[in-house]
Amino acid sequence: MEIRIPIQMEFNPVPDFVSRRSPVVGRGGMVASSQPLATAAGLAILRAGGTAADAAVATAAALNVTEPTSTGIGGDCFALYYEAKTRQVTALNGSGRAPAALTLDLLRQQGLAELPMYHAHTVTVPGAAAGWSDLIAKHGRLSLAQVLAPAIELAEGGFPVAPLTSYFWGRGAANQLSSAPNGGELLIEGRAPQPGELFRNPGLARTLRALAEGGARAFYEGEIAEAIVAVLAQAGGVMAAADLAGHRSTWDEPISADYRGYRVWECPPNGQGLAALLALNILSHFELTGQDPLGAERWHLMIEAMRLAFADTRWFVADPAADPATAPATAPATNPSPLQALLSAGYAAQRATLLDAQRAVADVQRGRPTAGTDTVYLSVVDGEGNACSFINSNYHGFGTGIVPKGWGFTLQNRGYGFSLDPAHPNALAPGKRPYHTIIPAMITHADSGELFACYGVMGGYMQPQGHMQVAVGLIDDGLDPQAALDRPRFCIEAGDAGLDVSIEEGVPAATQARLAEMGHSLHPVSGLQRAVFGRGQIILRDKETGVLWGGSDPRADGVAMTL
Repeated sequence: MEIRIPIQMEFNPVPDFVSRRSPVVGRGGMVASSQPLATAAGLAILRAGGTAADAAVATAAALNVTEPTSTGIGGDCFALYYEAKTRQVTALNGSGRAPAALTLDLLRQQGLAELPMYHAHTVTVPGAAAGWSDLIAKHGRLSLAQVLAPAIELAEGGFPVAPLTSYFWGRGAANQLSSAPNGGELLIEGRAPQPGELFRNPGLARTLRALAEGGARAFYEGEIAEAIVAVLAQAGGVMAAADLAGHRSTWDEPISADYRGYRVWECPPNGQGLAALLALNILSHFELTGQDPLGAERWHLMIEAMRLAFADTRWFVADPAADPATAPATAPATNPSPLQALLSAGYAAQRATLLDAQRAVADVQRGRPTAGTDTVYLSVVDGEGNACSFINSNYHGFGTGIVPKGWGFTLQNRGYGFSLDPAHPNALAPGKRPYHTIIPAMITHADSGELFACYGVMGGYMQPQGHMQVAVGLIDDGLDPQAALDRPRFCIEAGDAGLDVSIEEGVPAATQARLAEMGHSLHPVSGLQRAVFGRGQIILRDKETGVLWGGSDPRADGVAMTL
C-alpha cells in the first residue's frame, strides 16, 4: 500500500495488514518491539554493553514515550528473564495493588454496583517504575540513568508519531484524555497528534529524569507521589501516600508446561499465563502435525482447548498472597496445591476428554483439580544469549487517562479487572493485586534448558490465546518467527467460555463454514479492528549456530532489529 507524506495534518491513513516481511537474522543481539524508535533505544543499550534486562527497560521506557496509547510508567509490568550461564528462568511481577482504603463496602456506600472503566477507583498502584528498577538491579549491568537516557532524549526532543499509534491516540483522546484531569498534557491543542507529526512530552522527560537520578523511590515518594495522590483525590479516588510508599515488586517462581519436547514458561497468577499452559497441555493429547494449519479440524481443537483453559483461569487466577489456592506449592507432591494440580498431566488428560472433536461444547465449566485491550510487548536477546521477555501496560489504552499534573504520564485502570463478587477469589480487597491480563512468555528446550524462543502477544484476553497459537506455529509447524506472527488468528471474545469467536481475515471460507457447522458463533474481523488479535514479537535462537531469528507483528508499527 502506498502511504504519502501528509501535506495537511488531517491525513490519517488506514494501512492494510499484509506482511511481506522476511525474518530478521543476526548473532550479536536483537530487539523486537512495536515501535522502531523504541527498538533502536534497546539496541543502543546493547551496544553500550548492557544486558538483555538493561535493553528491555530502555525499550519499555522509550515505548512509554512513543506509544503512550498502550503503556507507561503509570502502569504495570511483568518479565521473564533467561540467564544463559545458568539456563535458569526467573519471573518478575511488577504489578501494583489496590489502595488500602478501597473496599467493597465503600463502593456500595457510593452506589457503585460495578466500577466504571475509567473511574479513579480503578487505579491500582503503578508497578512499572519499581519493576524497571528491580529488573536492572538483578539482571542488568548499566545504571538506571544510562538505561533511561534514550527515552529522556525522545521525550525532550520529540518524535514523529507512527500511523497506527496516531489512530489509537485519537481514540484515546475521545474516550479518556479529553475529559480526564490533566489529560491535555498528552494532546496537541486538545487533539491527538497526526501521523508523522512531532510530539514532545517534557512532563514525561521530567518524570524519567527523576527516576534516573533518584531510583524507584523518587516515583513512590516525593513530588511524583504527591501529584498522584492529589489528582486521584480530585477525581474521587482514595489512594494515599502510604499505598505508593509501600509498593514492592516480587520475584516469583515461574510456571511451565512441557509441550512436545519444549518447555513453555509463563509468570504465575495473578497473571493469566496459566491459561496458555492449560491449553497447550490439552492440545498435547492431540496430533496437530499434518493437519491443515488453517483448517477447521485444527482450529476447532485449538479454540475448544482455549475455552476449557479460560473456564479454569476465570476462577483460579487471583492474587496468590490473598488467595492461597493459587499460590505456588510448598507442600509435598502427595498433597499438591491447586496450581500444581491444574498443570499436572493427569488434569490435562482429564480435561482433554471433555473436548468433542466434532462439536463445540456450549456449557464449558471450570474443573475442580485435586488439591491439599492494550499493552506493549517486547523481546530482547543479548550477545551472551541472555533473554528478556517483557510486557508493560496501562490496561485500556491510556488507562484512566488521568495525568498527575506536570508529569506527562497517565494512570492505569488495572483495578477494573477485579471482581466485585465477594465470594470470588479475584474479589476487590485492600492491598490486593487484580487478575492481570499482561503476560510475557519464553520457550526453552526441555532436554537441555537452552533458549528456544523469547516471545509474547499483547492484547487483553487475547494474550494467552496468542501465546498458544504462536507456540503451535513455532513447534508443531516449524515456522520462522515472522511467519508465525503473520498467520491469521482467532480470539475467543472477552475470555468467555461461550461460543463467540472472532476470526481474522485470511482464514479460508471453507474453514469458517465448517466451524460454524460445528457450533462456533463466528465474527469475521478485518481492517484496523484486527487489533483485537494482539501484536506480538518473537526472537528465536538456533541452538546449533547461535543465530537469532526475529519477527515483529504486522498488526503494529514495530520492527525487529539486530546488531
